[in-house]
Amino acid sequence: MSLARSGVCAVVFTLLSGSIALRSQTVIPQPESSQTQRRIHLILKDGSYQVVTSYSVVGKVVKYVSAERGGEHEEIPAELVDLDATRRWEKAHTPVAEGGDKGRAPVLDPELMKEEQERQSLTPMIEPDLRLPEEDSVLALDEFQGKPELVPLTQSEGDLNHTTAHSVLKKALNPKAAAHQVLTLKGERSFVQLHVDTPAIYLRVGEATAPSTGGAPLTVDTHGASSAKSDNDVRPDNSQYVVVRTDVRVDARVVASFSLEALDSGKHIDDVVEMNQETLTGGHWMKLSPKRPLEFGEYVLMEVISEKEINLGVWDFGVHPQTPENRDVIKPEPKRRIDLERRRAHTDPE
Repeated sequence: MSLARSGVCAVVFTLLSGSIALRSQTVIPQPESSQTQRRIHLILKDGSYQVVTSYSVVGKVVKYVSAERGGEHEEIPAELVDLDATRRWEKAHTPVAEGGDKGRAPVLDPELMKEEQERQSLTPMIEPDLRLPEEDSVLALDEFQGKPELVPLTQSEGDLNHTTAHSVLKKALNPKAAAHQVLTLKGERSFVQLHVDTPAIYLRVGEATAPSTGGAPLTVDTHGASSAKSDNDVRPDNSQYVVVRTDVRVDARVVASFSLEALDSGKHIDDVVEMNQETLTGGHWMKLSPKRPLEFGEYVLMEVISEKEINLGVWDFGVHPQTPENRDVIKPEPKRRIDLERRRAHTDPE
């Protein structure tokens, strides 16, 4: 009996050992890792994007497989998708073929890179999520309730040339003459009131200068300035800019002349604040910063064309921290990715 039982146990042990060995040698197929799947940025025209694994254009919609929602099949109107930008992204992020320059980062097309840099230089970012626009020519960087915002400044109207963004009405100043009235603006306060005493002002320059901003017109008394209008020989980036404090009177603000020869001399000029000037990358915008804080009051930004001439087309504003928020301001716009809902197939009711 003991020998029979021993034989049975030996057979069972042998079978179990073989089964275990067979299992240890069997390769269980693993599902493909999601990290190895292709990821594509389906770029939308508002600047946001969807992360997808594949997409196709079908008629007036773009169908895609979402990589963020577990492979859900979704679709979006084709008019909302920037297909050219999506294809450029794909080209720039396509891995190098095996055997090629393995390990090297993809190289962007120089022409595409130059085009993108030029596009961004037209609307540079000056604060987080705050960009200069294409259509405004002069804007002041203000701060209201602790948040930055751009305020359009309107150039004063009168006998000015409005065929371009930079209107010029030249007036010669006699350096030997005493200070006298050269310009009168209607109203005791500007429509624009800034809340900071060192506002940066951005001026559009270059060939791509946009049309001047709109706004309520101002009545300007030029006090005998020449009516000849010419801006063909005046480049905004070749001029000098100063902020001049106005003399507030009954229903009027008066701008007085000053010594142009004293600019850049280090001498103090009453009611005149000189500006630091910096041309931003791309040459489309100039940044003007006051060299000293502005006191509460009413001001104009004035262009000094030469040692003897100024431009009577000025941009007026006030500095009063307690005033309400300005109208038509440009605020920071953080980019937000759009969460698109899956469009389910329509089924007719029974």
